[in-house]
Amino acid sequence: MKKRTCLFMAIPTCLILILGICAYILFAAQIKAMSTISKLSDDLYYLAYPGDYGFQAFLEQGGAASAEEVGSYVAEFLSHGFYKYEPIATTQGCSTISVKLPDGGYGFGRNFDWKDCTAMIVKTTPKDGYASFSTSNLNFLGFGDGFAPEGFANKLLSLAAVYVPLDGKNEKGLCVADLMIEYPEETHQETGKTALTTTTAIRLLLDKAATVDEAIALLEQYDMHSDADMMHHLAISDATGYSVVVEYINNVMYVTETQVVTNFFLTQSDVYGIGSEASKGRFEALSQLYDETSGIMDMDEIKGGLSSVRQSSWFEENWKTQWSVVYNKTTCEILFYHRENYQSHYHFKFEP
Repeated sequence: MKKRTCLFMAIPTCLILILGICAYILFAAQIKAMSTISKLSDDLYYLAYPGDYGFQAFLEQGGAASAEEVGSYVAEFLSHGFYKYEPIATTQGCSTISVKLPDGGYGFGRNFDWKDCTAMIVKTTPKDGYASFSTSNLNFLGFGDGFAPEGFANKLLSLAAVYVPLDGKNEKGLCVADLMIEYPEETHQETGKTALTTTTAIRLLLDKAATVDEAIALLEQYDMHSDADMMHHLAISDATGYSVVVEYINNVMYVTETQVVTNFFLTQSDVYGIGSEASKGRFEALSQLYDETSGIMDMDEIKGGLSSVRQSSWFEENWKTQWSVVYNKTTCEILFYHRENYQSHYHFKFEP
């Protein structure tokens, strides 16, 4: 009787062990990435995703023409269909500036302005692309305002941040940032090319482009579709100091050289200047700073410029600059400031 009882007790244990082994095999790559997730401060996390996160397969299966399609692919690849991703629509106010550094290199500064959110700094090291650091707003994934990447399920869900970068820099010095424009139309190109959304386009550029020219050539190979039911434009800058804004007007891509970008159209066209009034004030402030310094600023001065146009000084009371990032495009150093705390920063650098 005792032997039979012991046998029955052993069966559930064996089943649990088998299920555990199967789960590990199924989620091995994801578990490895999940193990790197760490909390840096309240509502700020770090993730290092080594190896394959399925982006090449995403492109080969046709990309995605909407955030919902991205969510469906990510749910299948990252969670094998166990979880759903439901990206939300939103708006934001942001600023970027590109300058020359006193030592002869080049720098890039970026403010991301929004309501309080949970942010994640993401390091990716794909085998078939460039390593990069990027930042994602986890609230945009649609899991609720209180979502945090803690516990197995939530850590697994947060891996989707790889597909929704809002800004970043790769090991070649290419910087990319998404900025929205308050405008009633969206971008939806339908020419038969592989489809990309705004954030997956940023992922593509960080993975595959070393220069602005390469970034533009890549974008020309894909059909762009607006994320979050909004008009977007992309600030792109490389290690040579070449900086542009890429805009889509009537579903046609335009490239304009500029050192400063905020939230209104910069293409010389019928829509030039359309956007938020507050963003024009921030543009003027950063442009004036650029002129006063002849476009030469050190990392601390770039931070000062970003601080001068922080969102709490220019927008609604419950809005704040959620993060400011200063990139040294030459040394590949990154200084990350969280929620307008310009007295302390997180330092990141690409390892050789």
